[in-house]
Amino acid sequence: MTAMATVRAEPDLSFLLDRTSHVLRTRMAAALAEVGLTTRMHCVLVHALEGERTQAQLAEIGDMDKTTMVVTVDALEKAGLAERRPSSVDRRARIIAVTDRGRELAARSQKIVDEVHRGALDSLPEGERETMLRALRRLTEGHLAEAAEAPPAARRARQ
Repeated sequence: MTAMATVRAEPDLSFLLDRTSHVLRTRMAAALAEVGLTTRMHCVLVHALEGERTQAQLAEIGDMDKTTMVVTVDALEKAGLAERRPSSVDRRARIIAVTDRGRELAARSQKIVDEVHRGALDSLPEGERETMLRALRRLTEGHLAEAAEAPPAARRARQ
């Protein structure tokens, strides 16, 4: 007896978005690793350069939990790329300040990120690039702007 494949009435949007996102993230990670950064480190550097921001604010921008953020900032400090400093507007708060070396590396890493993005877009016919970007912006600003509350994902047992 052979199993029948499920017939889909709609395209598997989850698969399409997950797959392209996964491949884009792996390419980005490999490209940034060449200059000694992770994608999270790059994210913290470029967003910390935009203005005085605390770890919590940068964690929210980068969609990182507290533990991941602390580990990321620790790595940036160890590499001499950023440091924790008191905020100029709230003495109780500490901000992430990018060092001169971090500023130079953030500029290089932003070029790398732009190249990876350009490579993905260049793989599409010219007429489809802007259409895809417009559609993705509409989704992220409209119907898919907010994540739904979901139960925590089941974790696999350690192997």
